[in-house]
Amino acid sequence: MITKTKHNLAKLVLLVVLSLSIAPVYAQETTPEPMTTRSAAPDADQFELFDIVSGLFRPLFATGAGDESGRLFVMEQSGRIWIVRDDVLQNTPFLDLTGIVSQDVTGGYSERGLLGLAFHPQYSENGLFYVNYTDRSGNTHVVQYTVSADNPDAADPDSASELLFVAQPYPNHNGGNLGFGFDGYLYISMGDGGSQNDPLANGQNKGSLLAKILRIDVDSPDANRAYGIPADNPFFADPTFAPEVWSYGLRNPWRFSFDQATGDLYIGDVGQNVWEEINFQAADSAGGENYGWLAYEGNEAYQGPEANSQVTFPIATYSHSEGGCSVTGGYVYRGESIPDLQGAYLYSDYCSGNLWAAWRDESDTWQSSLILETGRQVSSFGQDDDGELYLIDYDGVVLKFVPAG
Repeated sequence: MITKTKHNLAKLVLLVVLSLSIAPVYAQETTPEPMTTRSAAPDADQFELFDIVSGLFRPLFATGAGDESGRLFVMEQSGRIWIVRDDVLQNTPFLDLTGIVSQDVTGGYSERGLLGLAFHPQYSENGLFYVNYTDRSGNTHVVQYTVSADNPDAADPDSASELLFVAQPYPNHNGGNLGFGFDGYLYISMGDGGSQNDPLANGQNKGSLLAKILRIDVDSPDANRAYGIPADNPFFADPTFAPEVWSYGLRNPWRFSFDQATGDLYIGDVGQNVWEEINFQAADSAGGENYGWLAYEGNEAYQGPEANSQVTFPIATYSHSEGGCSVTGGYVYRGESIPDLQGAYLYSDYCSGNLWAAWRDESDTWQSSLILETGRQVSSFGQDDDGELYLIDYDGVVLKFVPAG
């Protein structure tokens, strides 16, 4: 009886020890998967847009640096990058490129200027970041910079190292977005070169860098370039394609983003006369998607020869008859302050200011719904390191999505 009791006690102690030892693993295994489907559109009554910064000159983008500093970096078209700390705009720009970017951005409407900004995934360790701008002649440059050695709120203007130069035949459709994927590679959006109706047929031109999303390795330059070409790029071994090409058939992919939780890629591609579109690429894609331009605008046949390959059609479209003129791609919400937005991809339009949400329903079918008329001239969105979202008003205001009330 005593032996049996000791045996049972020993078993009990062993079970307690085992349960304690596996608790962290169990907690990790039961962490909820990121929301990838929704049953309905977000409720606009659950959030509001709160002005955090005003008085900027033609802001085009905002992002965190991934360094846990809590800073927000806001980019102006004319060439300045500002820091916002605790919702306060700092007095001195992080970087000022007004002396080298296209001059026409200070006058009337222009699609040129400082267009893209991305921080290296290891920015905290290496201090590297990247900009995309058009120069005084209107050509595209992708350039690497380094933060100052003695001031984390200032870049070193003399550290410029050019990665990529692309001649632009016309002054519009420059693309200009930059972003790092989960794979650590830098993705670059390039428009079709401009004018109207893709006169140089770059959309389906396999050898051109225009009308494409490019994918390069900034950490491993090769003998011929200031960057490397990932060996798993879809056309790496195809001599008819530029090896940098990740996807093609895009008119003007002004803003793209990666879902911070899943790695899925969303692309807002600006249309011609009728249709604006949002394109999607799953995180497990091997690349190579052809989004159809110039053969297609949105889901509709447009003009020119048939596309070079099977077309990947958009997940969401809207027409200019709805008051829009130019789609502004956004982000999938992955913050914590507004639970009702979780898993919804938000996007807008530069002319109408309408705010839409796109999501996959429980049958895995894409849905899209207009959820708010902002009354803003939406040039871009922004995302901080916590997954919270911002709306960029071209009139000079940065607004944050915050819980209602």
